[in-house]
Amino acid sequence: MQNNYRAVIIDKMIDLITDKLNLTVTTPVRQEYNHCISDVAWNEILMELGDFTHHHHVTRLEHCLHVSYLSFVICKRLGLDYQSAARGGLLHDFYFYNSRTTKPEQGIHCFRHPGIALENAEKHFPLNKVERDIIIKHMWPVTLTPPRYRESYVVTAIDKYCANRELALGSAVLRPAV
Repeated sequence: MQNNYRAVIIDKMIDLITDKLNLTVTTPVRQEYNHCISDVAWNEILMELGDFTHHHHVTRLEHCLHVSYLSFVICKRLGLDYQSAARGGLLHDFYFYNSRTTKPEQGIHCFRHPGIALENAEKHFPLNKVERDIIIKHMWPVTLTPPRYRESYVVTAIDKYCANRELALGSAVLRPAV
């Protein structure tokens, strides 16, 4: 029963990004992506990101899924660690406050939230060194330390790309990205 529930949750998450962001996902790619993110996507706390607006009409959960899926596709095509890219992309903005109205205890949001996201992710999930690097370095070059892994560069670039797509979208439907 619990595995069926997991599958439904993950399918609904993928439907969120494919419908709203007009992405094309074939069944084999969907299954492989499901496999990569299943342990993270199943956790109920991840769904709480859907309560926070991130880029006007896009929730933080939708943004993280957008970054995760596109990073997965690109890293897979490049022969990189696409599972770490998918998981790191899904957790790169794993913080639970409204960045427009609430400020971190120390510092400015754009500099501080990668550390907060990493702390939160490490509390809930086992992470490898690539996933940690993706989360903590995704704001480069705003933050000064560059990524260490190729997957981190991919997720960092895709995060900027997705943010721009989401901001340009307004309330319209996006043209296909993949």
